[in-house]
Amino acid sequence: MIKLSVKMLALAAIMVLVGVGIGSSASSLWTSPQTVVQDAKVPQKLVIAIQPTEATTEIAPRAKQLEDFLESRLEVDVEIYIPTTYAAGVEALRFGNADAAFMSAWPTYIANKVAGAEIVLAEVREVVIDQEKRNEPFYFSYWIVPKDSSLNSLSELKGKRACFPSQISTSGYVVPLARMVELGLISKQSSGEVDPKTFFGEVIFGGGYGQCWTSLKAGQVDVTIIAGDVSESLYREVIANTKVLEKQGPIPSHGVVFSKNLKEPLRSKLTNALLELGTPEHRDLMRRFISGIFVNFKTTTTTEHIAGLQKALDLTGFKFTERLG
Repeated sequence: MIKLSVKMLALAAIMVLVGVGIGSSASSLWTSPQTVVQDAKVPQKLVIAIQPTEATTEIAPRAKQLEDFLESRLEVDVEIYIPTTYAAGVEALRFGNADAAFMSAWPTYIANKVAGAEIVLAEVREVVIDQEKRNEPFYFSYWIVPKDSSLNSLSELKGKRACFPSQISTSGYVVPLARMVELGLISKQSSGEVDPKTFFGEVIFGGGYGQCWTSLKAGQVDVTIIAGDVSESLYREVIANTKVLEKQGPIPSHGVVFSKNLKEPLRSKLTNALLELGTPEHRDLMRRFISGIFVNFKTTTTTEHIAGLQKALDLTGFKFTERLG
């Protein structure tokens, strides 16, 4: 059964209002994880939170297909829960309202740190690394300027205009700024985080890679970023018309996290069912629902999957924040 939990919507709304009203990060609400005690018996319902990538009305019909597939393999009722924010998905794991979740890299990191969730599977995607198309659970991102630009290095961008896709983008914000820290171009401020405005003359957040590429083509900014996990057509269009100044990665792809309360035998049965989604006869289900470049899942560990992200977060000092607008 697909639903947006009233309890979780209320929690998400409170978290967003806190972020807007007093500038606190969502992570400040996660400093004292609570232990949820669950019956050791196999549950009669399995709840899976799936990070939203588009409007809920568009996702819901496809989510039903995934529910039906998993129920046929697990022999329990499966509910797909679509939280309204990244933070709400983490909180669902933390407070026992979700048993597993599909998340991008940064939320998986937070889920592990504050909810004790374990990263069990990594999503293998069709990505482009430099000019080569590959199936990998990681990818790279690139600082780019127009092909005819006189700029040839990140150090020459001091005072220039930059477009980032999002403040919560791993590949489009966290890792690129970590690279700038490594090069000695920016450093942490009194807040404990790096601030790109200390280096660039103007910083805008475009809302996505495509939007930033449009701004770069229009001459509204001097530099932006492209990642190898966008659609191949967009990636190749951008790379063909720009000059790469810097490359950073590898960046972990999306992952599947399991609640610490998800026990055997359901734990192994869910793992096997998700691995089956990568077979040719079932792959399209995930491509329609999660990502058009989905290939399959591969088993991983928390340490293996987020090691690179951990380094980037250490360098930048970023705390996961969600604000309205």
